[in-house]
Amino acid sequence: MMVKLDRIEHNIVIPEGVTATLDDGNVTITGPSGSLSRDFVDAKINIFQEGGGLLIRVDLPRRKEKALAGTWKAHLNNMIKGVTDGFTYNLKAFYSHFPMTMSVKGNKLVVNNYFGERVPRTANILPGVDVKVQKKVEVVVSGIDKEAVGQTAANIERCTTVKNRDRRVFQDGIYLLEKV
Repeated sequence: MMVKLDRIEHNIVIPEGVTATLDDGNVTITGPSGSLSRDFVDAKINIFQEGGGLLIRVDLPRRKEKALAGTWKAHLNNMIKGVTDGFTYNLKAFYSHFPMTMSVKGNKLVVNNYFGERVPRTANILPGVDVKVQKKVEVVVSGIDKEAVGQTAANIERCTTVKNRDRRVFQDGIYLLEKV
């Protein structure tokens, strides 16, 4: 028989220069790079401000609640890392024959001449995310919200998918190199 845990507590330490405010389930974390806020609402899971940090508490957790508490902890830690250091994803364009060109126009990244196609391909850039094209083939996606940065990088990668060709041969595209 499994031992029942009667309470789970996750402590989130807030570093210097970062403030966290808790308002009816909405947590706002402000740091040197900006501020992020997110709703954390659940019937059985509570968030408290305790000392210099945040405390996630679940009494008599079931498996789903235990998992959700861990997820909340990860979200809060990502928000803290975002407002202090930020997130940067480095992507690179690879091509064998047709040189593709990339440019940022408003909230879209435009890829021209992919496989010699006449119609340019576009990828959405989410709000709050900064995208730069460097040295013609390098794309740097940065921001303070991990999910928005990751989704923007995925949109850029996805806009150059190979269709109606053998992907083992035609490996052109924009690919993620590293996450910082």
